[in-house]
Amino acid sequence: MLIPCLACESRFVPDEYFRACSDYNRGLDLVSWTCPRCGNRDDLRVLPGELGFGYPYRGRFAVDDRLRVPGLSRKRGDLRLDISLDAGRWRVSTRIRQFI
Repeated sequence: MLIPCLACESRFVPDEYFRACSDYNRGLDLVSWTCPRCGNRDDLRVLPGELGFGYPYRGRFAVDDRLRVPGLSRKRGDLRLDISLDAGRWRVSTRIRQFI
């Protein structure tokens, strides 16, 4: 299975795609992803069997587009999201923000 970048249409194997995830926002249940080829940044929600693309809206994440990824699963932790697909496992941590 190849997962596309919605901006440049490059396609990635799951390991390359999920390694490009940089931050998990547990409050909105979204993951930040940056395309390794074009640099486009997307927010997405990892759901059982699919990825949901959208944007934050009125305190929640509104999913506009869905991409089916059969076998995709997730488990939420306090400061992380664990993603599984076939034999692959990825952990996306919450980036701790410091307020000054």
